[in-house]
Amino acid sequence: MSQPSLTARIPYDGAPDEPGPSAQAADVSLTTGALARRLGVSPTTLRSWDRRYGIGPAVRADGRHRRWTPQDVAVLEEMCRLTTTGVPPAEAARAARQTAGGPAGTVPAVTPERGGASHAAGALPLSGVRQECRGLARAAVRLDAPAVEELLTAAVDQYGVTVAWQEVMVPTLHAVGRKWFSSGDRYVEVEHLLSWHVSSALRRRTPPPDRQGAGPVILACVPGEQHTLPIEALNAALAELGLPTRMFGAAVPAEALTAAVRRLGPAAVVLWSQARSTASLPLARHVADTQWGVKGARRRPLVVLGGTGWSGPPVRGMFRPSSLQNALDILAAVYREPASGEPS
Repeated sequence: MSQPSLTARIPYDGAPDEPGPSAQAADVSLTTGALARRLGVSPTTLRSWDRRYGIGPAVRADGRHRRWTPQDVAVLEEMCRLTTTGVPPAEAARAARQTAGGPAGTVPAVTPERGGASHAAGALPLSGVRQECRGLARAAVRLDAPAVEELLTAAVDQYGVTVAWQEVMVPTLHAVGRKWFSSGDRYVEVEHLLSWHVSSALRRRTPPPDRQGAGPVILACVPGEQHTLPIEALNAALAELGLPTRMFGAAVPAEALTAAVRRLGPAAVVLWSQARSTASLPLARHVADTQWGVKGARRRPLVVLGGTGWSGPPVRGMFRPSSLQNALDILAAVYREPASGEPS
């Protein structure tokens, strides 16, 4: 999806683009709709910020139509930048006015919101999470792709793949999913944009596969399963540990999976299933029984079952990790102790 134009001057409020007090003012000011498109927020959000935090237009044409001057725009751009980094809106408003040279200390008092959650238009249901989640959610709702990319990169650089995935990416993705589910198919574009950038951030942390050494970890979604982000996170985290991997992605046919196991001789195979309808124990057992090597010294892979699709009684001879970190511990142990016994 393309980003909002930085030069758009098309009115959004359902009224013609009426001139301001002078032709010069009309040439440099923006309507609320044009500014909303430029910033990637809704007109309702701009009006809310004006009403709640005192960040409003300096010019109101004919006393009704809002016209935003370059100084107004500078304040709002700083407001968006600060909220994206996780600064609460009230604090961001004060700082934005000061940074842009506006009068300080004139922001109206803000009534605390019950539970500390934002009820602004488009706000995502986030509570008890890292500050980075709030900034990432705000950037995603605005469809601000550069900010989303910057925040995800910073989280991975600061915390590493495992913590960034479990404490920043997953909570924000879940919040977007809950918002989409409760809003009648709205915010689907937010979920797609965020998912794509999460995937991109994880892939950037994955170096080219190591061509030498022990057999790799194969990561694949079972046939019919399209959700790849969790195994992309595992792939990146394994690479961060220096362990060799081969990522096959979504909905790998059973025959292709078996062929890959025979060709690569992997130390382990991770099969991801997010839904019970895609989980297939016969397939998992078939993969676990697949052998390679010379006669008399044949080997089999360790099979790791990932995802909620595999819920149910334990499966003998296979691991079912409870978290990304648990999966990393299991797979790292395979390389430390290649002759270790079966899981209990």
